Amino acid sequence: MEMVPSEENQLVPKEGMFWSCRQSIFNEMKKRFSQIENAAEEPRVLCIVQDTTNAKTVNERLTLNLPASTTLPKLFEDVAHKAGYVNGTFDLAWRKTGDMGSLDPSSEMSLTEFGFEPGKRNFLQLTDKDGEQPQIASDELGTAGSSGLDDSSQERFIGPLPRDCTVGCSSDYSSPSYSYSSILNKSDTGYVGLVNQAMTCYLNSLLQTLFMTPEFRNALYNWEFEESEEDPVTSIPYQLQRLFLLLQTSKKRAIETTDVTRSFGWDSSEAWQQHDVQELCRVMFDALEQKWKQTEQADLINQLYQGKLKDYVRCLECGYESWRIDTYLDIPLVIRPFGASQAYGSVEEALQAFVQPETLDGANQYFCERCKKKCDARKGLRFLHFPYLLTLQLKRFDFDYTTMHRIKLNDRMSFPEELDMGPFIDVEDEKSPQTESCTDSGAENEGSCHSDQMSNDFSADDGVDEGICLDSASSTERVLKPKSSLTFELFSVMVHSGSAAGGHYYACIKSFSDGQWYSFNDQHVSKITQEDIRKTYGGSSGSRGYYSSAFASSTNAYMLIYRLKDPSRNAKYLDCDDFPEHIKHLVQREKESEEQEKRQREIERNTCKIKLFCMHPVKMMAMMENKLEVHKDKTLREATEMAYKLMELDGVVPLDCCRLVKYDEFHEYLERSYEGEEDTPMGLLLGGVKSSYMFDLLLETRRPEQVFQPYKPGEVMVKVHVVDLKTDTVAPPVSIRAYLNQSITEFKQLIAQATELSAETMRVVLERCYNDLRLLYVPNKTLKAEGFFRSNKVFVESSESPDHQVTFTDSLLWKLLDRHGNTIRLFVSLPVQSPGTNRTICQKVGGDPEECSEGSKGNRNSVETILEESTEKLKNLSLQPQQGSSTSDSQKSSDTSDFEQIESPSPSQEPDSSSVSAVVAVDNRELENRIRVASGGGAYSDPETQFPGEERSDSEVNNDRSTSSVDSDILSSSHSSDTLCNADSGPIQLANGLDSHSITSSRRSKANEGKKETWDTAEEDSGTDSEYDENGKSKAESYYLYFRAEPYAQEDGSGEGGQKCVLVHVDKRITLSAFKQNLEPFVGVTSTQFKVFRVYANNQEFESVRLNETLSSFSDDNKITIRLGRALKKGEYRVKVYQLLVNDAEPCKFLVDTVFAKGMTVKQSKEELMPQLKDQCKLDLNIDKFRLRKKTWKNPGTVFLDYHVYEEDINISSNWEVFLEVLDGPEKMKSMSQLAVLTRRWTPAQMKLEPFQEVVLESSSVEELKEKLSEISGVPLENLEFAKGRGTFPCDISVLEIHQDLDWNPKVSTLNVWPLYICDDGAVVFYRDSTEEPMEQSEDERNELMKKESSRLLKTGHRVSYSPRKEKALKIYLDGGPVKDPGQD
Repeated sequence: MEMVPSEENQLVPKEGMFWSCRQSIFNEMKKRFSQIENAAEEPRVLCIVQDTTNAKTVNERLTLNLPASTTLPKLFEDVAHKAGYVNGTFDLAWRKTGDMGSLDPSSEMSLTEFGFEPGKRNFLQLTDKDGEQPQIASDELGTAGSSGLDDSSQERFIGPLPRDCTVGCSSDYSSPSYSYSSILNKSDTGYVGLVNQAMTCYLNSLLQTLFMTPEFRNALYNWEFEESEEDPVTSIPYQLQRLFLLLQTSKKRAIETTDVTRSFGWDSSEAWQQHDVQELCRVMFDALEQKWKQTEQADLINQLYQGKLKDYVRCLECGYESWRIDTYLDIPLVIRPFGASQAYGSVEEALQAFVQPETLDGANQYFCERCKKKCDARKGLRFLHFPYLLTLQLKRFDFDYTTMHRIKLNDRMSFPEELDMGPFIDVEDEKSPQTESCTDSGAENEGSCHSDQMSNDFSADDGVDEGICLDSASSTERVLKPKSSLTFELFSVMVHSGSAAGGHYYACIKSFSDGQWYSFNDQHVSKITQEDIRKTYGGSSGSRGYYSSAFASSTNAYMLIYRLKDPSRNAKYLDCDDFPEHIKHLVQREKESEEQEKRQREIERNTCKIKLFCMHPVKMMAMMENKLEVHKDKTLREATEMAYKLMELDGVVPLDCCRLVKYDEFHEYLERSYEGEEDTPMGLLLGGVKSSYMFDLLLETRRPEQVFQPYKPGEVMVKVHVVDLKTDTVAPPVSIRAYLNQSITEFKQLIAQATELSAETMRVVLERCYNDLRLLYVPNKTLKAEGFFRSNKVFVESSESPDHQVTFTDSLLWKLLDRHGNTIRLFVSLPVQSPGTNRTICQKVGGDPEECSEGSKGNRNSVETILEESTEKLKNLSLQPQQGSSTSDSQKSSDTSDFEQIESPSPSQEPDSSSVSAVVAVDNRELENRIRVASGGGAYSDPETQFPGEERSDSEVNNDRSTSSVDSDILSSSHSSDTLCNADSGPIQLANGLDSHSITSSRRSKANEGKKETWDTAEEDSGTDSEYDENGKSKAESYYLYFRAEPYAQEDGSGEGGQKCVLVHVDKRITLSAFKQNLEPFVGVTSTQFKVFRVYANNQEFESVRLNETLSSFSDDNKITIRLGRALKKGEYRVKVYQLLVNDAEPCKFLVDTVFAKGMTVKQSKEELMPQLKDQCKLDLNIDKFRLRKKTWKNPGTVFLDYHVYEEDINISSNWEVFLEVLDGPEKMKSMSQLAVLTRRWTPAQMKLEPFQEVVLESSSVEELKEKLSEISGVPLENLEFAKGRGTFPCDISVLEIHQDLDWNPKVSTLNVWPLYICDDGAVVFYRDSTEEPMEQSEDERNELMKKESSRLLKTGHRVSYSPRKEKALKIYLDGGPVKDPGQD
């Protein structure tokens, strides 16, 4: 038998070993299943943690699936273990409802108690604690330490590192072959980062470079700020001094630069502007020089950064040399010469090219003052003096004149760590017969360094120089100069990653303390190697031609800063012990400020922030809202006092009459009170410290004689409205609290105690949701079974009325509650011309009040008859037999009913009341006759004509878009179930003219489907609906819905010139037609003579025109404006007329609003339009001298011929728009088969576009188009080329682009095929002479034309493709900020 070693190294039979392993595996599986089974019994909480402390891990997520009973300390332990950090060195923030709240590691609450939701994803962020990064666990530190930082075994790349919340700076620039370097703690690198405000990476790179320059930093420390002379906020040197001190002494990982930018005079918008780092360097140095005037540092910038060069021209015949001395702060080096196929490979090559002289010969000969003639000459630059700190700018940004775009050159350019500038100095001083210093224009403008890339100033003092100056030294001295005096060492590389349109800057800087290179990438600082520096050379594979380096890596060096290697001048960084006294005081102040900030953060971290509400007893009983911020250790009593002061109740209510209770704002539910817990800390009471909670607090008040009612958890809140059928009123709510396990009988007893009503005759109606009424009639049923929730609304009625015997849906109680739920309050502004609203309707129509009263009674009877008939119909449709309802009280219900908090007028006041019930309905024609009599005759004798005093809203004049389509879309929204229910036991006039019963039956029967289809068809046929049925009878007469109006005085006094307003309470199921007829007595004219405009929140007005739509889209306190003017009838459409001006800068001009009717010819509409144009627009036109044509957005379309008929030949719709075009001559369009094309000639020789000319074609033939164009232009047919315009009319295009951008001379024979698709009138066609060459332009002329075109096209709204981004000029304001131009946008 074969033996094998066991786990105990004993020999056992092979078969026994097999069974032993099998049993072990089985036991292990059983154990796992048991664990899974036990874990399944407890819900799990999924926690997703984002580590924001480290740029390397910011995009990674840690996932923990923990039991719901896990405590917060255990959560911190698990996260620390998972992330590899020391517990207690980091914070966790929990994202809840959009806000981040800190977790308390000392709290013993479980995850579910704290608010974590099992089964859902809970997002957390791991953040720095007290501004310091978390400590890495010891085992990981050992691993990190063993790997080493300066070994090349690890592939690293210095940047750009991903940054959170940095807008406009891309984070995906790295090549796949690169890897990010390790991000070390501040304690490891010893350096502090700078926070990117938004797009200030360029500023951060320069600031870190200046900070790491010992000579600049030390000089800045030696400067002392005098607070008496300048405001510290606007002092640039002082804010830089503070920033450098924080960078050197702060314990934070990164600090803000907002104080520095504020001293620049920048506002927050500047943080969103990205600029060139070299440009910033020049502007900042200029600002510092201005601020340092009359101080020891006045010449600091020149001493450190300024060099000198000679700009010369030498005659090759006589040796005469003209020259001048220029200064510079940086040397701009060309990456790739213009027109060359290869870039310079190194900085040395570019420097050699910089000093390489140019020969002036041929047409460029130089006029020699000595020879007195034009001679061949040599023009160039010679370096005379190099600065101590040498700045080289690699000119990677250029302009491509073929695409008219700014581009970036990513070609490879190497640079040495040590740069010998000896070969580039002016060592060869060729002696000429005569040299002369001059400033002639030839020497000054051609080849001088006065480019926008170089900082220079003309120096009149040619002989004065400092530092290393070789121009005045003898040849012997030059030879004896040690070569090391011109050796510079690289210490800063400012890198740009991205394109010419935008990107990201960061800096690679060598510390002069230890020689180590670091990457300063905003708030992240990391160690890097020489290999990382070499990766910033840039470069691409292969040669793709000029300006093709976009295929290369976009991350490359942009600015290099070298320091002269001179032991006598090379400085070291000042230590804290060596600081000047004023700097030591400043350090102490900054430390105290930082400690104060730390304490404030600690307080903030322990502050509970919760919403606070209070029903203020004085301020109109309005629910006030505020934010209560209270420390977790404050007691409930102290928090109540804070809330008392916050809600300004001092002097209104005594403090002992206030208490804080737990409140649910959404459900308006008082969850619980805190009796006996006045000394409990708020952190414990609220369940921990959070920035937002799932509940709120309510500061409850009482009168001194009252006692607070205790609110216990588990209770439900009920708002009880008492209904009085005798007065048809619904009382304001009374709040009571009940338990869900209470029965209906017990609940009635509870209500009886609160309202003093009889429980025996009490009817309780629960409103479960909007207008969903449920009668609670089962005595033993619990509130929970009836659908009660946290907050509930019930209506109660207790009386001996026979209404108890009626089926609930037929009862007066149901009618009153149904009307109560559907009644809305509207503010209606009447036109100035309308009669006073203080009269009753009887006075308005000129009748006797008693007769009016009799008429009202008769009308009530007719309404009752309709209600009874409708009730019978409803009974027949019902599945169960219903008892007949008594209607004895319905008259009162329909006449004097009211709704919540609106008092009914007393019977004695009723005849004189200004509140008029809509039950006083009169036949529309009779009302019109009475108004005509009252107004004295024929003002309204013809209702078909335009109302003489018609008003036009601002939106009609100024709004180019549809004015009623928005409103009609809202009104045509689908009706909810409550809209279809029975109101006041009568058929409800709904949007399709059917009553509610017929709609209900149409859902069950196909008999009524035809009616619904008829309504839909009618809606499509016309933009409005008739107010009359087929027999000419007013539709409003066949139904009744609640309407009540009363005068209203506007509190804000915004009424225009005595404008009157009425407050209308109306059932929102009423149609617009009936609503208008109810408003007739107040407006003083018939409903056909005024228009209804809905006013929105921004005071925009839109006309409501669909008369058979209901007011269901309106809500309480909406505003309506009534304007006089003829309302639309069936088949009429409101039309906006615009004038087409093809050759104007604004080709579309609004003229008038008018009305076109179905069946009207174009000629008839022109005839009706002419008087309006003359009166309103001062356009006196002959009918044959203008045309109408289709308008699609801004594009002119089909020309309408005079004999065309609307709706037959021309489709017309609501809020239609047309163009009116004034003709120069007789109308050329006679037939629909013709085609009108707008043509425009392009003349390349003049770089100009000619005005538009219309060409009318008999067919869609390309040959005919060319013949017509040749005829009007004189261009030979064989030389004529054309192209279709792009975009909206007038198809604007830059003259710099049109010659090559359009598709000239398409190979087609007809216009209606691809790529032209010219099938309708109004198409734009450009044409040109193919033999005409574009005008030759100099670069200056081209730039000038580019500016003009940019200005012209921007005014017309055209996108200028060659100027994709307009940069804001970089400025530093020495007086504290820019002066705003009032005319500037």
